[in-house]
Amino acid sequence: MMHSVREIVLPRPDDFHVHFREGAVLADVVRHTALQFGRALVMPNLKSPVINADKAVAYRKAIQEVVPVGVDFTPLMTLYLTDQTTSDDIAKAKQAGVVAVKWYPAGATTLSDHGVSDWRQMDAVCAALAEQEMLLLIHGEVTDPHIDIFERETRFVRDILVELRQRHPDLRMVLEHITTADSVEFVQTHGTKNLAATITAQHLLNNRNHMLHPISENDLND
Repeated sequence: MMHSVREIVLPRPDDFHVHFREGAVLADVVRHTALQFGRALVMPNLKSPVINADKAVAYRKAIQEVVPVGVDFTPLMTLYLTDQTTSDDIAKAKQAGVVAVKWYPAGATTLSDHGVSDWRQMDAVCAALAEQEMLLLIHGEVTDPHIDIFERETRFVRDILVELRQRHPDLRMVLEHITTADSVEFVQTHGTKNLAATITAQHLLNNRNHMLHPISENDLND
């Protein structure tokens, strides 16, 4: 006997990569996010980055204060990894409810100047993250100006992530907003219960041909 489906109910999704920023922008982005999502993983690259537990708690409070009245929304806080981050910082962040640490190679993206300058010095922090069962969120991109911009994610995977995985096999890692087959293959090859990746759909809408194609009058009129 066939039964017709009258209604499909979807649970509220989570946004696992959101930039609320700060100042005047904060309230608008939080409102739009909270009305659609039940939780959001909040990126820590502010002008004064979220580098310790106290800053994470203060930023979470600022977010919660602008959530629309009556909306059930939980911001999941992250810490900004720097060359000065210690194992004690990780332990305190865990106690404060921080769920992850974000690794920006210094100079790789927006507000990443305070990021990690030498990933080989991250061993103590990575061990602490594994012990605390916290996530390491990875902006996977080398910053060497001699490397083609379209090869920077691939080189990061091949030159850095493979060795990092060998050093810290128990570390819970997420490759964020991947765009290359090399990143997919890395997860498929090395993936276990503590390795994953995310894809940001809008990053895949345009390729280098779109970026380098001369702008025509028709493009301007669209």
